[in-house]
Amino acid sequence: MGSASRCFSLQNLCNASSATGILYDPPLGFRFRSPIRKIVRMSATQTENPRISFESLPIKPPSHPTYDLWGVIKSALSEDAGDRGDVTCLATIPSDMEVEAHFLAKENGIIAGIALAEMVFHEVDPSLKVEWSQKDGDSVHKGLDFGKVYGRAHSIVVAERVALNFMQRMSGVATLTKAMADLASPARILETRKTAPGLRLVDKWAVLIGGGRNHRMGLFDMVMIKDNHISIAGGITNALKSVDLYLEQRNLQMEVEVETRTIEEVDKVLDYASQTKTSLTRIMLDNMVVPLPNGDVDVTMLEQAVNLIGRRFETEASGNVTLETVHKIGQTGVDYISSGALTHSVKALDISLKIDTELALQVGRRTQRA
Repeated sequence: MGSASRCFSLQNLCNASSATGILYDPPLGFRFRSPIRKIVRMSATQTENPRISFESLPIKPPSHPTYDLWGVIKSALSEDAGDRGDVTCLATIPSDMEVEAHFLAKENGIIAGIALAEMVFHEVDPSLKVEWSQKDGDSVHKGLDFGKVYGRAHSIVVAERVALNFMQRMSGVATLTKAMADLASPARILETRKTAPGLRLVDKWAVLIGGGRNHRMGLFDMVMIKDNHISIAGGITNALKSVDLYLEQRNLQMEVEVETRTIEEVDKVLDYASQTKTSLTRIMLDNMVVPLPNGDVDVTMLEQAVNLIGRRFETEASGNVTLETVHKIGQTGVDYISSGALTHSVKALDISLKIDTELALQVGRRTQRA
């Protein structure tokens, strides 16, 4: 598509932009109209825009009763645009010029965020066309051209960084999750609530794309009795009794997990469950993986706890989970392994969006990034 092509008038640009809640003001560029913002209650089947169908995605986002995914996208765009829009674009790019830009992977990894990036481009300008040769969850290698977007140059550059920020973070999460999940088998890998504030659903979506499972979404969808709850309740048995009573009185049915830190606490949980009808479904075995001076880990305590529990409850190992230790942990018979590092220590996967791909690849080869 020729870079000098001018297929759209300024009036067309204004009309298309205003349809999405974005104003195009020639002196200022793109601005956002907060009064018409819609709140989307995210689910696997609900979408504000008919062009984006979550049902058609290879890996759907997790459901959440209140999360506003479109609002997150709009907030990220507004954060970038401020009150003036992209002043560099306004100064250098004719408003009706069209170009084609290509997505280039600059590292090996698992690609994630393709669907979300497409939502970003469509939010900025519904006339933009996006095509992909890969899908969320696919492997990419350094130097791979895996997609393109074409249409108004101004719109592409305005959306570029926000789309890439989402993709790079999600791809980093998915890449680490894939590595962990492969090593952990037959145990299944979980993330935690240690996500970037405001990006809970985005981070957990990336974990799914990487082949992991989601732990609870938040405080509302699972009872999780942790160490502080136990301390305040006066012991692990009191905490379990209180939870069972609370759920019974409100006629609530949901998963219940309790954190144990010692074999004695495991014994107390099992003793309580043997004498009482309980809603307990999973026992977390926290920090029962003991690091050794030589860099290895001792999983004896974890194995003992797993054997004590048997198949009466699901089991989850937590603490000292790394790429180096996760395989050994997974061989203990534990059902799940949770790792906060999947989201709190993510290393973004390097991805770029380039119009002059030949020059970009030439520079990439020079710097060993292509």
